[in-house]
Amino acid sequence: MRERSNLLFLLMAIIAVPLAAAERVVQPRIVTEPVRHDTDDPAIWIHPEDPAQSLILGTDKDIDGALYVFGLDGRIRSSLVVRGLARPNNVDIARGVQLAGRRVDVALVAERFAHRLRAYRLPDFAPVDAGGIPVFVGERARDVMGVAAYTRASDGAVFAIVSRSDRFAPRDGYLHQYRLVDDGTGTLRGVFSRAFGQWSGRKEIEALSVDPVGGNVFASDETFGIRQYLADPGAEDAEDEVAQFGLTGFARDHEGSAVMHRPGKPSLLFVSDQQAGALQVFSLETTSRLIGRIRYAALETDGIDLAPQPLPGFPGGLLVAMSTDRTFHYYDLGELLAAMVPAE
Repeated sequence: MRERSNLLFLLMAIIAVPLAAAERVVQPRIVTEPVRHDTDDPAIWIHPEDPAQSLILGTDKDIDGALYVFGLDGRIRSSLVVRGLARPNNVDIARGVQLAGRRVDVALVAERFAHRLRAYRLPDFAPVDAGGIPVFVGERARDVMGVAAYTRASDGAVFAIVSRSDRFAPRDGYLHQYRLVDDGTGTLRGVFSRAFGQWSGRKEIEALSVDPVGGNVFASDETFGIRQYLADPGAEDAEDEVAQFGLTGFARDHEGSAVMHRPGKPSLLFVSDQQAGALQVFSLETTSRLIGRIRYAALETDGIDLAPQPLPGFPGGLLVAMSTDRTFHYYDLGELLAAMVPAE
């Protein structure tokens, strides 16, 4: 019996060698300094004049949490860190928000236990929300989790799309969308636009990402799949679900996502396959299609973000991934794509 077991083990090892060799685990070029509690989600802000001064934002998820700020070197910019947030989950950047007569970039943070969004002007991180933008008002389930910014191309209107985590959340209308407007005093307010989106009822929907070119929003329904909707609340059939995909092939949780645009080619959607230590990559053509998988060193990744343009130290573009060791990993996007194992 032992000889048979040893032979079986040897055969399995021989079969596994090509797969292990093909799925190279990509190492980060930079690992940030650790945060205090628990990293969750990153966002990348590109400096409009000097890319070397670009910043990485990352949430530290705890009842006494914070929005951390890092340079491209991975070091914490202590003077910019926003502390005292009640379990901040996700962060995204709304670009070109009309505020006090000029266009500015704003960091949007989902403050889960306070049931609100926080908004900070970039790059000085001054609050511009009069203490917060309430979300899911009047509903039983108000623990906000995910946030994604969307700018409508037709008129420049800026929206925040938010998700939540609560067993009392509705199966229909799980997501809410708010238009961000200046109230006339240089303060951002959220004007409710719609409730939309289905939920499987299995775990939660946390991660959201927007493809502004295609005009779609992608929602990660954990352990179920990825749901696709039109991002413009005023579009015809905006309430309809455009597609479901990624329904198989994930180890368990569908987590952070980010869209990469490629001139003359279909855009790509990267989705964290959390328990597999991998990224699943989909081509956003007329129908979303899995094209490959990338193994990387980040542990149990919740959130990711990417910037396709070359940056100092990252000639192929930058992808930032949360890791459960209280850090964020910086990867060269070109290196990740070169290591991708094509889907069968």
